[in-house]
Amino acid sequence: MEFEAVIGLEVHAQLSTESKMFCSCSTKFGSEPNTQICPVCTGFPGVLPVINKKAIEYALKLALALGCKINLYSIMARKNYFYPDLPKGYQISQYELPIAEGGALEIEVNGKTKKIGLIRIHIEEDAGKLIHDEKQSVSYVDFNRAGVPLLEIVSKPEISSPEEAVAYLKTLRSLLRYLKICDGNMEEGSLRCDANVSVKPKGSSEFGTKVELKNMNSFKHVEKALAYEIRRQIGLLLEGKSVIQETRLYDEATQTTHPMRGKEEAHDYCYFPDPDLIEIKIEESLIEKLFKELPELPLQKKRRFVETYFLTPYEADILTEEKSLADFFEATVKLYPNPKAVSNFILTEVLRYLNKDHKQIEETNLKPEHLAELLKLVESEVISMTIAKQIFSEVYEKGYPPSKIIEEKGLIQESSEAKLKEVCEIVLKENPKEVEKYKAGKKGVLGFFVGQVMKKTQGKANPKLVNKILEGLLEK
Repeated sequence: MEFEAVIGLEVHAQLSTESKMFCSCSTKFGSEPNTQICPVCTGFPGVLPVINKKAIEYALKLALALGCKINLYSIMARKNYFYPDLPKGYQISQYELPIAEGGALEIEVNGKTKKIGLIRIHIEEDAGKLIHDEKQSVSYVDFNRAGVPLLEIVSKPEISSPEEAVAYLKTLRSLLRYLKICDGNMEEGSLRCDANVSVKPKGSSEFGTKVELKNMNSFKHVEKALAYEIRRQIGLLLEGKSVIQETRLYDEATQTTHPMRGKEEAHDYCYFPDPDLIEIKIEESLIEKLFKELPELPLQKKRRFVETYFLTPYEADILTEEKSLADFFEATVKLYPNPKAVSNFILTEVLRYLNKDHKQIEETNLKPEHLAELLKLVESEVISMTIAKQIFSEVYEKGYPPSKIIEEKGLIQESSEAKLKEVCEIVLKENPKEVEKYKAGKKGVLGFFVGQVMKKTQGKANPKLVNKILEGLLEK
């Protein structure tokens, strides 16, 4: 019997507001424990929460970008449950009347597009953080995160594989960052994902028993956890056993999932409207204003890059993943109108340094005019591409203009035919065996000779001229 997976994702995105959802405490990450708290976010009796307007606006921006139906009237509700890092004994969230419903996120997997429908987007506050001491049987609670505004984005169960789930998450993360409403940092917990997964006989209209997966803080973990859980459920069904509805945790060390608790239903939380908060009423004028502020979205930008700059979908996909990198690419192309050359250098050299330093392009000293100047110098044969790559580290790290580095280090390309001929003759004399191989028809050896000339000239030799000279000498 063949089976197929049915996956729905619940993504929590921490909003990039300066203050918390219902108080003025800072949301800054990495501060000393319990230094960003007040009576409101720690649940003291008698305090009154006040809604963060900026968080509402951020929620509306995402809803507009995803084509959701915005509810002009929505309410905050109390979600009642006990946990040590939930100081009030309940979480302020939304239930019956969320801020937005419906909409869809379009993803691309293996060159094919697919729309994943959404059920809802709602606003809520985050809980605190438990820190477990491995040496002692105690746990500590840090309430800095308590009350930080979150958006929960709930998809329909229309994801069919771990690969689609990862594509969904990456696309959503990119969108959140384009909108500048969430930094999408999974390691810091700014973007968290729970998955509901079940399996059913292929073609069946009846869903299987779903299991909730938690503790997945990277794209790799999501993919591995889902893949394991799908295999586990299929194995149970093939053995004639039942899948138990429960919440399971992903264990990175063993790359398996294990039970955490029984899966709760909505009625277990005893939702009711929060009596301390007034209803949220959205004005049409605010929606119109926010819609005009929406940037060009990632998928639109990717398609435009393919059509306008004649890039491959792969190149466009990488260049548009981050808005800052896409903006850098376009700014460079304006100064040096050779999109392919700009794309090639960014995808190799620039991204190599960014990945090594774990930085975004705007966090570096590199400017579009620097890269444009560097590529112009290569095109005009003032320097070779080898030299361009050599000096790029200083351009990137210090923000120096390429021409300044070239002048100071005397790296102008050697294009004197007489001088290069002398070097080429020396290289051929030093490598008689390779010369014989070339004469015997192994023309690929020419690349070896070019490399030797470049080595002797410290990369300064004009490669086109070197090729021409070597071919002439070898033919003789």
